[in-house]
Amino acid sequence: QVQLVESGGGLVQPGGSLMLSCIASGKTFTTYAMAWYRQAPGKQRDLVAAIGSGGDTNVAEAVKGRFTISRDNNAVYLQMNSLKPEDTAVYYCKAFRYDGDYYWGQGTQVTVSS
Repeated sequence: QVQLVESGGGLVQPGGSLMLSCIASGKTFTTYAMAWYRQAPGKQRDLVAAIGSGGDTNVAEAVKGRFTISRDNNAVYLQMNSLKPEDTAVYYCKAFRYDGDYYWGQGTQVTVSS
């Protein structure tokens, strides 16, 4: 059974930092790209950052310079610094291949508020 389990979300003040983790299990994900998406209430789910199986990364303009994505075997991480209230959202982990196979995690809430 394939599972992606996110952790590390929570409440943080503006300017603070959080690190999200996503641990994938049930199969080997070394040939999969992995990504973080986020969805704020009433908005669509948007890509935050992605990392390929070879380590190449893609980061959304809205978080460039503040967020860093990294991976280690079947885990992917999102280091979030200088957090802003507009970063408040549910953050989802995704593992995907370009043949169309993909898996989602259940999401973790990040709230940036004073």
